[in-house]
Order: sequence, then C-alpha cells, then structure tokens
Amino acid sequence: MYAGNVTDTRGGYKAMAASAFPFHSNKSNVSHFLSMSVSPKEVILGSDVEQQMYCHLLCGLRHSNPVDGIGAPYATGLVRAIRLLESKWEQLCQDLECGCPSLGISDVSLSMINSVTEVLCGPQPELANRFRSICKEDNWGGILCKLWPNVRYIKCVSTGSMEQCYLQIKYYAGEIPVLGGDYFASECCVAINLDILRPPELTRYTILPTAAYFEFIPFDNDKMSVSGEETVDVSGVEVGKMYEVVVTTYRGLYRYRLGDIVEVVGFYGSSPQVSFVTRAPKNSGEILTEGNLISAMKSFDQVLKNEAILETTEFACFLDLELDPRQLKVYVEVRDPSIFLRQELVLVLKRCCSSLEDGFGVMYNLMRARGEVGPMLLYIVKPGSFAKILEMAIENGAPASQYKPPRIIRSRNIVDLMEVSAVVTVCSGSFDG
Repeated sequence: MYAGNVTDTRGGYKAMAASAFPFHSNKSNVSHFLSMSVSPKEVILGSDVEQQMYCHLLCGLRHSNPVDGIGAPYATGLVRAIRLLESKWEQLCQDLECGCPSLGISDVSLSMINSVTEVLCGPQPELANRFRSICKEDNWGGILCKLWPNVRYIKCVSTGSMEQCYLQIKYYAGEIPVLGGDYFASECCVAINLDILRPPELTRYTILPTAAYFEFIPFDNDKMSVSGEETVDVSGVEVGKMYEVVVTTYRGLYRYRLGDIVEVVGFYGSSPQVSFVTRAPKNSGEILTEGNLISAMKSFDQVLKNEAILETTEFACFLDLELDPRQLKVYVEVRDPSIFLRQELVLVLKRCCSSLEDGFGVMYNLMRARGEVGPMLLYIVKPGSFAKILEMAIENGAPASQYKPPRIIRSRNIVDLMEVSAVVTVCSGSFDG
C-alpha cells in the first residue's frame, strides 16, 4: 500500500488515487486499513516508492508467520516487489540480523526509520538465517509460500495489460492461490469479480448498475474505433459485442469515457458480465491496441523461451508517425540482455521478430502489406529501463499504487529513454547488434 501524493485542482479540490483516499481523509477509519498491514503508517505515507517497498518487505519478513495474505492493487506492483526481493534479499537478511534498516534508506524520513526499527523488535539472527537458506536457492519457484508459510492467498488485478504478470506471480506463489480483484477506476466502482479464482483470461466482471449510470459505445475491433457516438445502457448491450465504457457518477462526472474496451460475455440476472479487452485507441492514427500487442507478445515470449531459454519481463511499443512510412518500434526488457551480444542469438531474435510482427492484428498487417507501415524495429533494453518510466510517472504526479506500465507509448521522452537504453536493435528486414 502506498498513500501517494495529493494534488489540488484549479477549483481547489483535492485529487488523489482512490486507493489513497482512506489515508488522507479525515472521515476514514485509517486503523481498519492499517490492521490489514504489517507495515506501520509511516511506510505507507512515505514519498520514495522503492524505499517504501523495501520497508514493506522488511516488515513482512519480520512478521512472516502472522501474514495470511499478500495483496496489491495491481499485479505489476506485486511483480516489482518480488524483483526487489530478488535483488535485495541479502541486505534484507542483514537488516533483520542487526534489527534496524540499513543505511540504504537513510535518505528517507526519520519517522519511517524509527517506525520500521520498532516493528523489527531488535536483532533477529535466527529469522535472518532461515530466510538466507531459502533465498540462496537457485530455484525461486514457490518461494513465497516458503517465506510466508501461513499465507492463504495472493490477491491483485491481473487482467488486461497485466496478464503477463499473472504467470510470473503464479511461478513465485507455488501452491498459494492467486485471486483476481474487482473492476475499479478512480472515477467509480465499475464491476465486481464474482469468481476470484478464475485466471485473468477467463475473468468476467459483473457491472454494478447502482455504482454509477453506465453507458456503452459499440466498438469495432477490426477498425479499431467506436461505431458512431450512439450509446446503449446496461439493458441494451449484446453478448459477444465490444463496447467502450462511459460513466455518469454521483460526484459529478457526466458521460465520462473511461477509455476501457470490454466485451459482454453474459449476464448475472439483469447485470451485464464483461471481460476486459483493451484500452481504447487515443486517436484514429493508431493501428494496434494494447490487446494486439499483448497477444503478439505471448507468442513472442514463448518462441524466445524455446529458442534462447529467456523470457521477457516488460514490453511496450511506439508508433513513430514522423517517419515515412510510419514505423512501429517495440521495446522489450529481458533479465540478461547481454546474451544477445552473441551473433547466433541475434539471428534467433530476428526470427522471433517475424513471429511478433505477424501477431499485431488485421489493421497493422493490412497497412504493412500496403507499404503504409515500414519494417518493425525491436529494441532489447537494459534491465531497469521500465523502472525509470515509473520514476518519471511518479515525478509527474502519478500515484505509485495505481501505476501500470504503458504498453502503447505516446511520450517522446519515454521513447528517448528506451532508445538510449537499447542493447540490441533488430529490424524485421535486417539487424544491427
């Protein structure tokens, strides 16, 4: 949990992530939320996400036995925490052994350091040695149930752009069930997940018709655009069709387009049940959706595993409209990019590149065949490159708890960051190592 930043709107209202509201509202019972966390309030209210995450892990390890659930708003946040655990477990064990946070977090507030020290309750050498023996193993499959033996579930939203994270979490979770979350937006609650045991690809959300007034704009997936501006309400949607969600809320939003594309998969009583498909295109010039990219990356990842025994950890794309013809650039982060410095593996990457491009959907392939889109460029970037996007987002006011890495990049600053971080660049027509 991260309380996040609070900003003031031009009208003088407070703006924050929905998940941060309980910690900043005078009317909320904060103790209820704190009772669900082993971390003190000072960690949740901190201002440095990585240090907060480190302290969450440290407090969680100290009180590993009472922990019965692990949760995060989104799967991406949970994966980031696991990666931090992978890279910092020795330091975490050392901090447990000495009973206080290391000098590595000396730049955060004194109140956070003192509160975490209080949670640690002095040196814990036996606990530190137990965790060392677990973490030094080469195979981290199922490690979460070894570190937290009484955990009954892991819960987070893993649909849409975070489907890839689900498999990663399942690997680390072992036998612990990974539960799905509900469909919330900062604007309002949209729908609930009545069967949280379903994997993300089978998850269906039941619209809550009393949470807001919902309208739906028909969406044509082949043309990648809405079919006019006429809307239907919850009683007018049809099973098998896609729609963009529009809400009118009790707090004053009027016919606000959430930018989410959903498919109606059934009804629960009279309430539509929907599956999340993708984010809506921002403009008519876009030729593939997040859904197209995610689907193509699944195949790419599998080929990469088979050919180079390597998996992707993050990915995104950018359509460069300034080039003639336009060109799609795909950025992929892997655990060990240095492997591609070997020429034979660059050739493997080139073969993977072709399979990736084939999976980008009808619109992309049609324009590619016409020559309206040039050969795709694939960049393998250094580990940690996507973490820098998170830092940029938080610096610009994005709440850490609500952050989801962009799959479709629209910022030149992010593109520049990715290209500077590139280790290998492959074109679907030629390659350059």
